[in-house]
Amino acid sequence: MVRFAVVGVPGDRRVALFREAVLARGLAEPYVISWRDVLAGREIGAPAGALVRVDSPGEDAEVDALLRGPGDPARVGGSAAWFKGFAAGLERVAALAGVRVLGDAGEILTMFDKRRCHAVLAAAGVPVPDAFEAVSYADLRDGMAGRRWARVFVKPAHGSSASGVIALHAQGGRVHAVTSATWVGATLCNSLRVRTVTDEAELRRLVDHLAPDGLHVERWFPKASLGGRAFDLRVVTVAGTPTHAVARTSRTPMTNLHLGGARGDLGAVRSRAALWERLTEVCAQAAACFPRSLATGVDVMVGADWRSVAVAEVNAFGDLLPGLGDLSGNNRTTYDEQVEAVLREHA
Repeated sequence: MVRFAVVGVPGDRRVALFREAVLARGLAEPYVISWRDVLAGREIGAPAGALVRVDSPGEDAEVDALLRGPGDPARVGGSAAWFKGFAAGLERVAALAGVRVLGDAGEILTMFDKRRCHAVLAAAGVPVPDAFEAVSYADLRDGMAGRRWARVFVKPAHGSSASGVIALHAQGGRVHAVTSATWVGATLCNSLRVRTVTDEAELRRLVDHLAPDGLHVERWFPKASLGGRAFDLRVVTVAGTPTHAVARTSRTPMTNLHLGGARGDLGAVRSRAALWERLTEVCAQAAACFPRSLATGVDVMVGADWRSVAVAEVNAFGDLLPGLGDLSGNNRTTYDEQVEAVLREHA
């Protein structure tokens, strides 16, 4: 009988939802390999022949400290150290003997580096916004001026969940920046509330604080609107095929649901047959760049013209969409779909 194992945080909802999908197929309880043990260098293992799914390190404070050192888990910064620790952990998982790991470490790391991911997508012909790298606020402004870009998204190279992202409109000394990062004393922290920065000195301080971890700067892509709110989509692919999608709408440039974004009318998007065909085609094209990854979460934008599309990024762990049924109408969760895909291949 097939035996699953999962690298995750015990008690985390990701692990719980995957467990539900496995048990629903009448399979044995998944064996859990704790990220804490992986990152602390403790002995790890799994039942012989197990199919090992790698999941997110999550939001566990102990895991965060093992990845980027002690400090407030809500702080923004240290993502380069986090990435280095994560890469070392993936290397340990990939070296597990007598099991099959359902995910390629190199592909996961590429998805966790926005610069590398963007380059891979662009080289494959996937539509993406133009972009450049910056190492400081001055370098950011010089790069914008040289390209005659007034509006950009500034993203920490290894960030996730919009941590440290800045939506910037700048002309001369006038700036208008939107971000969820806020200062708590001398520490820059994530907040669930988006704020606006119009003071250039404050913006410089913010960008220069983030810059040592690497900055990926994307040209602003004007998005279409649903119900008066800008939107994009998170499309989950399983085994290379788009299986689930959610429209994310917001009155701010950040559509992340935890930052006040809301699920929009996906039917209004799917009703435009030519657009929907193009969207799913582009998402499959993006997933094809990571052929050894069981699932991806593709963030795809629809242009204000309702015709053009562009991929903002591809997420290695972008499948946490509780309660969302699949596009085929079979009422499968993202985790159900992954279990079914593995069983089909294993058979």
